[in-house]
Amino acid sequence: MGSPVIQTRRQFLEAGACAAGVLAGCGLLPATASAQTPAQAPAQTPGIARVLIGAPAGGAGDSFLRKLADKMRGGYATSVIVENKPGAAGQIALMATRDAVPDGGTMLMTPSTFFSVYPHTYPKLPYNPETDFAAVSLLAFTNFGLAVGPLVPESVKNLKDFLAWAKANPDKATYGSPAPGSVPHLIVAATAKLNDVDLRHVPYRGSVPGIQDMRGGQIAAMSSPIGALTPHLASGVRVLAVTGSGRSALVPEVKTYREQGVPITGREWFGMFLPGAAKPEVVTRVAAYLKLALQQKDLIDSATALGLEVASSTPQELNDMIRADSAEWRVWVKKIGFTAES
Repeated sequence: MGSPVIQTRRQFLEAGACAAGVLAGCGLLPATASAQTPAQAPAQTPGIARVLIGAPAGGAGDSFLRKLADKMRGGYATSVIVENKPGAAGQIALMATRDAVPDGGTMLMTPSTFFSVYPHTYPKLPYNPETDFAAVSLLAFTNFGLAVGPLVPESVKNLKDFLAWAKANPDKATYGSPAPGSVPHLIVAATAKLNDVDLRHVPYRGSVPGIQDMRGGQIAAMSSPIGALTPHLASGVRVLAVTGSGRSALVPEVKTYREQGVPITGREWFGMFLPGAAKPEVVTRVAAYLKLALQQKDLIDSATALGLEVASSTPQELNDMIRADSAEWRVWVKKIGFTAES
């Protein structure tokens, strides 16, 4: 990625900062401004470090994390291993991180959903996003697309067209998402609520089966990470809207939800965290090595192939993003009326 990705990254971080009202005049601070280089950071390096992820092996996040761990191996620690701890809506990985020794030997890569959405959809969580974890750095982000397949006429070109078609064809107005309560699900649910359209949600276990059903005409639309949709554009899949504060580099011709009248950002990012008791110098050291790793071209290229865009941040910027996203989802989840038990 070249300058287009840097611009996207700046828009992404700036949107979070503006929403939280934390950076003077909403002017973006350089994402690497406060990170020390490894040479300047404290010298205590764990021999073996592990990075936990609350998802099974093979997904985009897992694949990206393994390449990131390779970049930190031999520098940050002699060995950096990835441990998959799926299940319980990510809580297994989060709790293991929370309870780990806060010496930098245990890290957590997690999507923003666990910190920004789940506090508003679950009546009670066994962890506190604000105190149980220490933010280190943003790693990468993805935007989501709403795509339609052959069940929807070719005349439907954008979000407004799709909503009109759904109103006129309520028996066919279905959309899938990778999971109930996921950001892709909630984005479309919020859109339907805002426009008084009855769209029936069909939850899947991941994007692949939902996209297959959309292509086969079993459902009308699919809300999914853009990277999962783009391989199917040549076979008739049409993306009508994308999330984010700016257009996606993967489908730059497609307008965002905001451009089409739906005031929602709906971003999803991956961040690195330590146990909440980690000392500032430990956070600084991890951030310094992440900064270097995230600048490597081959890592950026591999992330692009996975539908992810690499970005770094200071710990404070990541905290600000969590607060901004949580505030946005607090409002929308209440409007939608969704709970994890519904």
